[in-house]
Amino acid sequence: MIERRITIGEIDPVDFYGINDAKLSTLKEFYPRLRITARGNEIIARGEERDLEALHEKVTALLDHYNKYNALTVDNLKRVMLEEVIEIPEDPASVILFGNGGKVIRARTPNQRALVEMSRMNDLLFATGPAGSGKTYTAIALAVKALREKEVKRIVLSRPAVEAGESLGFLPGDMKEKVDPYLQPLYDALADMIPPRKLVDLVENNTIQIAPLAYMRGRTLDNAFVILDEAQNTTRNQLKMFLTRMGASAKFVVTGDASQVDLPREADSGLVHAYRVLAGIPGIAFVEFDTRDIVRHRLVKEIVNAYARE
Repeated sequence: MIERRITIGEIDPVDFYGINDAKLSTLKEFYPRLRITARGNEIIARGEERDLEALHEKVTALLDHYNKYNALTVDNLKRVMLEEVIEIPEDPASVILFGNGGKVIRARTPNQRALVEMSRMNDLLFATGPAGSGKTYTAIALAVKALREKEVKRIVLSRPAVEAGESLGFLPGDMKEKVDPYLQPLYDALADMIPPRKLVDLVENNTIQIAPLAYMRGRTLDNAFVILDEAQNTTRNQLKMFLTRMGASAKFVVTGDASQVDLPREADSGLVHAYRVLAGIPGIAFVEFDTRDIVRHRLVKEIVNAYARE
C-alpha cells in the first residue's frame, strides 16, 4: 500500500474540507478503495498507485475550481468529480473575479468595464466620478485579481486622512487604530473578495498594506498594485509625491470625486491639477464615471443630480 500526500496550499482547511469534513466525506465516496484522511493543509491517502493518481488529478481540479471561484460547494465538488460543466455567469467577459462564497464581482457599467480594459494597457489610471459609481470597488477588484494571478506581490491601498489633517498624533491608539476609521471603506471592499481569515493573514504579513497617504513618503512601491482613494483631497505636492513612488513593475490607480473636495478653499486639489498636466502622456489613462454608473440605492443617483443642479 502506497501513501500519497496532497497539499491544499494556503486555503483555509474548513473552506476546502467543509464543516465537519462534509466535503471531504463526499470526496471519499468517490474513492472507496482509498483510505483518505486530512491533517491541516494536507490530504493523506493510502492505496494503489492508479487510484492515488486519479485522486491527485481530481484534487488538483478542485483546487483550481476553488482558486478561480473562491468557493467550493458539495454540489460543485460532485460536478468536478463527474466532469460536468460548471455553469458560467451571464456575460463572462464582465466578470473580474469571484469573491467570498463564489460571489461574482463584475464590471457592471460601461465605465467600470472601461476601467478594466484600460488597466490591461496602462500602468497609471485615474478614475473620477460621483459617489457610488463603483470606481474604487472596481479598482480593488482588479488589485485582488492581480494578486491572485501573481502579477504583483502585494497590494497597497491609501487615502488622505484629511479630517485629521494628516496629523494623526493627537488621536488615541496605535497607528492602525488612528487611521482605521478613514480606511474602513477599503477594508469593506476587500471583505467582499477575500475570506476573513485569509484577509487577516494578508494584512498581518504586509501582502496587503492599508495606510494613510502621509506614510507613503520616501517609499518605492514595486511589484505592487497601488490604489490611492479620495485623491480629490490631496494637494498638488501630495499627489506628486504619491505618483513618484511608482516602481518599475507597479500599477497605480488613482480614484476621486472632484465635486467632493474637503480641502481648504485656498488649496488646489491635486487630482484636478493632475488632469491638466498629465493628459496625453502614453501609459496614463483617464476614465470619467458619471451618474449613469451609480450602483448604490436608486436614490443616490437622484441625490447626486439634485446637488449638482443646486
